[in-house]
Amino acid sequence: MDKRAIFLDRDGIINVDHGYVHQIKDFEFTPNIIELLHLFQNNHYKLFIVTNQSGIGRGYYTLNDFKKLTTWMIERLKKENILIEEVQFCPHAPEVKCRCRKPEIGMIEALVNNHNVDLKESWMIGDKQSDIDLAHNAKIGQTIAIGDRVIKNSTYHFLTITQCNAFFKANPKRLT
Repeated sequence: MDKRAIFLDRDGIINVDHGYVHQIKDFEFTPNIIELLHLFQNNHYKLFIVTNQSGIGRGYYTLNDFKKLTTWMIERLKKENILIEEVQFCPHAPEVKCRCRKPEIGMIEALVNNHNVDLKESWMIGDKQSDIDLAHNAKIGQTIAIGDRVIKNSTYHFLTITQCNAFFKANPKRLT
């Protein structure tokens, strides 16, 4: 059976974006993200993280720094009964022009190759135009833009994760 999925950006969605977050001490979960992840997970969505991490390619932090923080984040979420199926990341600086940097679809292709996912029944949640463009490029069915930036072509747009969570709690049929 095909599975529905939520593809989540990390910085700005899972955690507050303080700029090149790579240490546990600087990682702060976005308010209400745990509740939103529970809401989707309880509606039988697989959870995936797709994140551009150009700080690696730019030399701001190491691949090991990223892996250490990612392991910690996944374990913290597990303690909240949230299962992240897989994290895909692009370590390249933008000038590399790779196939994995959002809005290119390399990370989504890798996830689809590893997991049984129905993209048209899935969602992308991001805080940048490149997140929403990734969803359209990969043929992901629905999108949620978060933040006060102008982001075009999203299915929904909320200022905060808290507003997004409140909307879907009040409108659970939107998830089915």
